[in-house]
Amino acid sequence: MADANSDKKAEKPVLSDPITLRVPQDILDDIEKIAETSDRSRSWVIVRALKYYLMAEGNDILQIRKGEEQIARGEFVDAEKFFAEVLDEKKSDAAWCGSGSPRMRRSF
Repeated sequence: MADANSDKKAEKPVLSDPITLRVPQDILDDIEKIAETSDRSRSWVIVRALKYYLMAEGNDILQIRKGEEQIARGEFVDAEKFFAEVLDEKKSDAAWCGSGSPRMRRSF
């Protein structure tokens, strides 16, 4: 009897509808060489390349979009108010620590 973990391993990922993609011939040649050498399909190579893109540059773009959506919903902190609060806290800390330059008081 198979356990739940082995059933999960046997499941294949849900596939999307097929898409048509035009790529420059030199890129297609490289994809085909990689697929042949690694005994994989062209689709596998392309999906893997897209996953790497989505983890790097694609993720940056998605994070920018997320930030823009947060701004549109009013979910942000005004930079001037934020830095004013930080400076006020720093002044309070300096007054509490005594006189003199904060750099001179630090010991590491």
